[in-house]
Amino acid sequence: MSLAFLLTTLIVVATPGTGVVYTLAAALSRGRRASVVAAVGCTLGIVPHLLATVTGVAALLHASATAFQVLKYAGVAYLLHMAWATLRDRDALGAGERESAPLSARQVIVRGVLINILNPKLTIFFFAFLPQFVTPGEPHALMRMAGLGGVFMLATFLVFAAYGLLAASVRSQVLGRPRVMTWLRRGFAGSFVALGAKLAATAR
Repeated sequence: MSLAFLLTTLIVVATPGTGVVYTLAAALSRGRRASVVAAVGCTLGIVPHLLATVTGVAALLHASATAFQVLKYAGVAYLLHMAWATLRDRDALGAGERESAPLSARQVIVRGVLINILNPKLTIFFFAFLPQFVTPGEPHALMRMAGLGGVFMLATFLVFAAYGLLAASVRSQVLGRPRVMTWLRRGFAGSFVALGAKLAATAR
């Protein structure tokens, strides 16, 4: 495993995106445990993209404009749904429902998985990224790509969990300030809308 792979992975993972926004929302609304659970969900959402890359499905997605567009706009619709849910829920920041009916750990994980599954750019990223670190003709190349993908997933979990735990550490100061909560909720909703717009505008 090269240093270039590790550095590129850390840069990609640490760059704020939908998963980071979701994990931060979970941390501020539900605390440390929820932030880690959200990080697990976002990490698990990488698995289908990794499998698609290793099995060659990514090539089909890259070649088919229709398949890419369908998945892309499904992702946009889900991000807009998350924005609406965040604005509607005045007791949380979109990672759960009201305190009287909180989301279970399973539901938080499912939302995190969906956020990453419905992002076709992740499959294209793996399709373009992983082969660069595998020597052509190398024995067990698929296993090596799977191993590199596993390292990427581990880095994703660790970085997202760190983001979440950091946000959870200031949760008590935030919860006692309704005005701050209101603006944070609007900020997270706006972030989901902006990320959805960015996804809609991107080409393959």
